[in-house]
Amino acid sequence: MTYKLLFVCLGNICRSPSAENIMNYLIAEAGLTDKIVCDSAGTSGYHVGASPDRRMNAAALKGGIELQGKSRKLTPGDLQQFDLILAMDRENYQDILYLDREGKYEDKVYLMCDFATNKTDKEVPDPYYGGADGFDYVIDLLLDACAGLLDKVVNSKAYQAKI
Repeated sequence: MTYKLLFVCLGNICRSPSAENIMNYLIAEAGLTDKIVCDSAGTSGYHVGASPDRRMNAAALKGGIELQGKSRKLTPGDLQQFDLILAMDRENYQDILYLDREGKYEDKVYLMCDFATNKTDKEVPDPYYGGADGFDYVIDLLLDACAGLLDKVVNSKAYQAKI
């Protein structure tokens, strides 16, 4: 069995695919690709089928990570399928919980910055309407948060029970 992580932002072309690909990179470095699976989705359907934003990809490439994947919309089934669901900001966090009308899966939903060692940020800012510095900042923030997340997951009882 595998442990499944889902990263969620608004359009699934900037923050969540970056988190997914950064996490996959860290998982591969740790030799855990057969134990942890990642995906990403958006709470909106604005960009369904689109590749990650080219500006976000340029920022990720500076760290040797190429963003892959296609945008898709979050579904109610995702709430059941994934072990952890990581929202990039509070608005997306609320949108995820809105899909969970019965409150059955709210214990799986976290803010991505909950796992960052740099606790000054509570949310991953959306760089879409800004300049290159914003995209670079998001990559740095996600590298930190993903490293913290991987550590928490690998040391969690839920992960140990599944693997």
